[in-house]
Amino acid sequence: MSIGQELLNVPFAEMVQKLALSVAESQSELDRHSTDVAKYMADQKIMLPDLSNPSGPGKEFSLVSMGFLPAFYAVQEAEIEVKMAISMTKQKEKSGSASVKGGWGPVAAQVNASYSSRYAYSQEGASRLTIKLAPAAPPILLQKYMEAVTAAMLAENPVMGEDPDPEPEPAPQPRQAGKQSKKRQ
Repeated sequence: MSIGQELLNVPFAEMVQKLALSVAESQSELDRHSTDVAKYMADQKIMLPDLSNPSGPGKEFSLVSMGFLPAFYAVQEAEIEVKMAISMTKQKEKSGSASVKGGWGPVAAQVNASYSSRYAYSQEGASRLTIKLAPAAPPILLQKYMEAVTAAMLAENPVMGEDPDPEPEPAPQPRQAGKQSKKRQ
């Protein structure tokens, strides 16, 4: 068997197909896990003080209504690397000698033949699989749904008064000593 034939026997198409299916299956499992975390965050309730009535009873909020989002990940890159080294050695040795002795009568012949054949085959292989994961934005519909849930919750039970995201008031500027303003007349 030749080295070229050995390289042709490597199932590259099968390896690529299995890698692609593994990536798709992994991505599906990552998405399933993120949606399970989203459901957990929607079901998990925490008690916080009511800012409109700090001395009164607290209010219960889900983690989703507080703006927590599950982490989503995406398979960005998958790489398979296969290294092979194949060597074959075939060696044949033949040798022989012959001698004849004789005269008028019986003849003696001596034949010395030797034959040896050596065959060596070695192969080495190494493979490496690399997958790169990266954070991904949550699906847009899930994000919009979470924003709608938060807006509805705030409309029903305002937590921080009229404006849930007030602009901070500017800090007063310190007066510099020694400078006085002059009025124009």
